[in-house]
Amino acid sequence: MAKLTYTFKTDALFKMLFVQYPDLLKHLVAVLLGMQFEDIGQFNIINTELPPDIYGNKFCRLDINMIVNEQQVNLEIQVRDEGDFPERALFHWARLYSSTLSKGEEYRNLPRTVVLSIVGFGLFECAEFHSEFRPLEVSRHEVLTDRMALHFFELTKLPEELDRENMLEMWLQLFNAETEDDLRKIKALGVPVMEQAIKAYKEITVRPAFLEAARILEEAKHNEASALGNAERRGRVEGEKKGQKKVLDLLEKGYTLEEIKRRLEN
Repeated sequence: MAKLTYTFKTDALFKMLFVQYPDLLKHLVAVLLGMQFEDIGQFNIINTELPPDIYGNKFCRLDINMIVNEQQVNLEIQVRDEGDFPERALFHWARLYSSTLSKGEEYRNLPRTVVLSIVGFGLFECAEFHSEFRPLEVSRHEVLTDRMALHFFELTKLPEELDRENMLEMWLQLFNAETEDDLRKIKALGVPVMEQAIKAYKEITVRPAFLEAARILEEAKHNEASALGNAERRGRVEGEKKGQKKVLDLLEKGYTLEEIKRRLEN
């Protein structure tokens, strides 16, 4: 069972594929928003380019920001659980929402802003793979405003069986695919848009521009891991040196070993 070198969750692949094949992105966003493809009239991708700092910034986000029927919609993939993803998603929503208001404009002109997050780990203590959050009154569950929505799609909670009639599950299964066999199973169902997405995936993954971007991103991740590891090791060494110095200082002051042990434990 051949593992895929790159998956639909790969940062650079995700950005390049859906920017260069906007109809596929439109199909995906329609499904994630619970809309019909035909009901999307206005559809503009705001950030079509790979950001310049992809080559030097390991924290660069390869998200896709769009205007969909006058809504501001942000789509991103997060594979690793770094422990603060809900807060991070809320921060990005707030930044997007507030950035649309020009000086002197009324607050009523702020657009509905939606963040769509596909995550490769368990996030909430529920069985459902899709969770939607809006600001609600805690007792009456009255919606404060319709301008805010955060959707999370947890890939780890998808059913094992493929259902060609459920397009939301089909798209998410594509993101969940890890092997060539996974892609073949999806393609064998004969869903045209899935076949188009897999064809686009095959085309993108052999392009020199993608291969170079993927290489640089992978190198940045290795550099990040090395830097964090070195910092942790240096911290341990410095901590040990400080501890040794403190023990020597206490010995010089006439404390017994038992007294020193008690002081270090407190």
